[in-house]
Amino acid sequence: MKTQSVEKKYNTFIVIVSIVIPVVVAILFGVKLKDFGYDVEPLSFLPPIYATTNGITALVLIAAVIAIKNGKRKLHETLMKIAIGLSVLFLVMYVAYHMTADSTPFGGEGIIRYVYFFLLISHIILSIIIIPLVLITYVRALAQRFDAHKKIAKITFPIWLYVAVTGVIVYLMIAPYYVY
Repeated sequence: MKTQSVEKKYNTFIVIVSIVIPVVVAILFGVKLKDFGYDVEPLSFLPPIYATTNGITALVLIAAVIAIKNGKRKLHETLMKIAIGLSVLFLVMYVAYHMTADSTPFGGEGIIRYVYFFLLISHIILSIIIIPLVLITYVRALAQRFDAHKKIAKITFPIWLYVAVTGVIVYLMIAPYYVY
């Protein structure tokens, strides 16, 4: 009964966070600090840092799966907390960059343009979907419902890994078009 109360305790939190984060990010994406009279230089050093953060997140996720498959539960738990922390750090840097800089249009032409937009759009959609999946997966582990945790983790892991990897690919594809 205790395990269900842990999950129940977090259900409202999961729903609120899963709605608030994408909405706030979308709003802040359109907010430019210069429009409010703040004379800030674009944080143009951030994109390679947050792309690297995405890459590290992907590696940490893979290491976490390897850890749990080898029976190293504590290491798995630590690595998953690091992955969540890296994702939050990415989000903060991403929003900070976009609040100080104009969006960079993709300059590629032909088939590569379609590939870029497919990756970008799927990355964005899945980055929204992954929020509740990560939270539910984490709460099920907190509740020590490892059967249910494992079941949803099999869905969460590949989506989260895709989001992390495509974040790096999208950055690499648009990096030549950044104006510094």
